[in-house]
Amino acid sequence: MPGPFIDDAEIERARQLAHEITTPVLEVIHRHTTVSIERTVLRLLGLAGAGPRGVPLANLMVDRLKEAGVINKGAAYWYGRALLMGATSPVDAVERLTAAPIEKLPALSVEEEGKLKDLVRKEIAQAVRELESRVEQRDALKNELGMSRPPHKYVIVATGNIYDDVDQARAAAQAGADVIAVIRSTAQSLLDYVPHGATTEGYGGTYATQENFRIMREALDDESKKLKRYVQLTNYSSGLCMSEIAFCAAWERLDMLLNDAMYGILFRDINMRRTFIDQYFSRRICALAKIIINTGEDNYITTADAFEAGHTVIASQFINESFAKRAGLKDWQLGLGHSYEIDPYREQTLLHELAQAMLIRRCFPNAPLKYMPPTKHKETDIFFSHAYDVMADLVAIWTKQGIQLLGMMTEAMHTPLLADRYVALKSGSYIHRAARGIGDEFQVREDGEIAKRARYVWKQAMALLEECHRDGLIAAIGRARFGDVARTETGGKGLEGVVEKAPDYFNPFLDQLEAIG
Repeated sequence: MPGPFIDDAEIERARQLAHEITTPVLEVIHRHTTVSIERTVLRLLGLAGAGPRGVPLANLMVDRLKEAGVINKGAAYWYGRALLMGATSPVDAVERLTAAPIEKLPALSVEEEGKLKDLVRKEIAQAVRELESRVEQRDALKNELGMSRPPHKYVIVATGNIYDDVDQARAAAQAGADVIAVIRSTAQSLLDYVPHGATTEGYGGTYATQENFRIMREALDDESKKLKRYVQLTNYSSGLCMSEIAFCAAWERLDMLLNDAMYGILFRDINMRRTFIDQYFSRRICALAKIIINTGEDNYITTADAFEAGHTVIASQFINESFAKRAGLKDWQLGLGHSYEIDPYREQTLLHELAQAMLIRRCFPNAPLKYMPPTKHKETDIFFSHAYDVMADLVAIWTKQGIQLLGMMTEAMHTPLLADRYVALKSGSYIHRAARGIGDEFQVREDGEIAKRARYVWKQAMALLEECHRDGLIAAIGRARFGDVARTETGGKGLEGVVEKAPDYFNPFLDQLEAIG
């Protein structure tokens, strides 16, 4: 493995900078809620179904509360009002509140307010216990069957039809996959609702719904038992429904989630206030459900030049780590993203890719890390493409990555076929097997090219962190410091869904999540 490259004190300085960079953003987060957060609370309380024309019940209720101008008190409060009005079920609560002139309801006495909050806290506590028991079921199966050694081989399925996805996922697991990622349908992140039920069509992927999560988790549990090893499942918790999808995933026992506000801000133009607020709540759910998050720094070096912008990945990872730990996540849950993306026609790319991966491992020794394959420079020459992917496999095992998305030789041509996954899994397994322990056999020269490159990237990363500390993260995003994409604090989609909390805002689910740690 590499030598020090950088001093421990420098790494600690980076963490301190990141903490101070995220502090003002956390202050904004704690003062606000969003329609997605409020819908998540209602989903926990049992509003998981859909009403007329397939509109989710949680959306019907939150939209009504927002229209009445009272959502700032918290959806849980109004759910409690419905209980005091005689509601006997979550559906009954929605019907009563959507039909009532909410803004004209009389104020409650102190005694009635206390009774209301006690009723809701009791229901929330019971629902959280059920959620925890479902997580325990997942972990019991994982402990019983065990998992392969990392790097965990991660492949995607993306047919648009959840039942076809199941067939492809089973085949991938049989070929050696450790993690199945169901790619979300294109642009779902821009929908301000979670589609309901199983879906059999989608463009570029399959809709992320609670029922689709259930179907795939049950199929993989069945396949895991046949294979006698646990196969992990991941999906996407980002965009305008970040927290709701996190809840659905936790309830249906997923293992990982792609969960990163910066990805939504930069690459989907989601309003930054909205997505930072939603990210915090969603990560609190991930902490409770022991879900590993995957972050999206690898995307920065697909829109920007990977050789020139490697430092932006490092700086963002420190910031992302700070946000995650403030939301209660532990080191073992931080699948911080990076990738093998330097132009393959440059000289010494393997050394430079090793330098980047070793530097990240040096900075985050206890995180699993998620390593992405080359995509930007992929070609329709499938033989070159396959060799290119194998180089990434080598770097992953050398630098002890925890999670590795395997590249497909047809990446530049079409959505991978079954045979493409088979070839990727076979070669990835070979490289991981053949080179296991290689990092412990070689000492990187402190005066060599790898160390020189690592120190250069580190110096740039520290300069970017210093800039973010001096001027603020929002200003840095506005200057396109990450991914060569500029965004503004009030721009993008979803700002209308951000609400300042009332002084008497009530959210016992958040209270419980924050009490956990």
